[in-house]
Amino acid sequence: MPSSISNNIKNNQPQIREESIALNEKRRVVITGIGLVSALGLTREETWRGLLEGQSGVDYITRFDASDFPVRFAAEVKNFDPLKFVERKEAKKMDAFIHYALAAAEEAVADAGLSIEPDWAHRVGTYIASGIGGFSVIEREHEKFLRGGPGRISPFFIPASIINLAAGQVSIRFNAKGPNCAAATACSAGAHAIGDSFRLIQRGDADVMICGGSEAAVTPMGVGGFAAMRALSRRNDDPARASRPFDRDRDGFVIGEGAGILILEDLERARARGAKIYAEIVGYGMSADAFHITQPAEGGEGAVAAMRNALRDANIAPDEVDYINAHGTSTKYNDRIETEAIKQVFGEHAYRLAISSTKSMTGHLLGAAGGLEGGISALVIDRQVIPPTINYETPDPDCDLDYVPNEARPASVRYALSNSFGFGGTNVALLFKRYQE
Repeated sequence: MPSSISNNIKNNQPQIREESIALNEKRRVVITGIGLVSALGLTREETWRGLLEGQSGVDYITRFDASDFPVRFAAEVKNFDPLKFVERKEAKKMDAFIHYALAAAEEAVADAGLSIEPDWAHRVGTYIASGIGGFSVIEREHEKFLRGGPGRISPFFIPASIINLAAGQVSIRFNAKGPNCAAATACSAGAHAIGDSFRLIQRGDADVMICGGSEAAVTPMGVGGFAAMRALSRRNDDPARASRPFDRDRDGFVIGEGAGILILEDLERARARGAKIYAEIVGYGMSADAFHITQPAEGGEGAVAAMRNALRDANIAPDEVDYINAHGTSTKYNDRIETEAIKQVFGEHAYRLAISSTKSMTGHLLGAAGGLEGGISALVIDRQVIPPTINYETPDPDCDLDYVPNEARPASVRYALSNSFGFGGTNVALLFKRYQE
């Protein structure tokens, strides 16, 4: 090896070591913007107001004729006009899940007061999840193929429907040139996107992340597929009361749609620009059930591991948690097993925790659930009010914790946990904290 090169390597070694140490120091990460689109409203404040009022966003399906379906209701996003966010020509090239992501991202970016300038655009990333992606586009283009052959397929079919195009379109819209990713981990996807974004900022790979989830699966194949699995509630005579997490008479989840997008930001950068801070994200836990493709393992082993991993990541004791936004799907297995898992993790403190399932009002947004519910958890911490679990009428002896039944509750919340569990046995827990200097 030439001596000049050898000397350069030796001289550079301390600097390289110092940079590695700096990268290994965990930076604090805060939430500075929230954008929500749900069956309760098209904005953060409309959704929040609906939650506190205990409104149900569930009603009969208007998107298509569901009269022959075994399930005829869903939590649809209502009165949404994509042309408020996308030019008509471009809107036709996107599925609704991309429209929802753009709308929520626009609200979140504006809420955070972000102006992404060219000189630091490479430090801003996008990480937006979906469980299914462009279902309506897939159905439409398949119908065209069956009727007219491959020549009828739109050249925009693929970019309109693939899951990572929500993150891609948001990246293009805001000139965000940092990490650009998508998760497709079923009903844990939105939470994975937030957790992974948290880690990217912690380790210095980005300073800001536009992250969360978006879903638009209220389509004939979406509703029909989940109905065929017998995963959905069949209360066709009373849709508004169909989603009833933890209630003894629950009979399945209600499919919902929408988006939840958060702006995560390095604390020092947020403080330097005087940004409003909703909450700090301090813990991210993941696990796998390794048990069954759709059914959680008895005893909730995977959920237990995810929650414990989040607590360990944050270095806090279980009795410091004040609130859990539960996965709470309104299915027989999930609600009982999630309750068992909470008892294992929190012991006697489980009976002092406030727990609610906002899916009782928004329906289950599948891959977007973690994004929406992460935003709700941050609002709970910021505003110190807990949304209820509505339609809780008949207690289940197997679900005997405090589910904040039917009415919102003012509360002192320092730490809030948000659970997301998905098909394939994938589990995520996110831990949020009230921001303090």
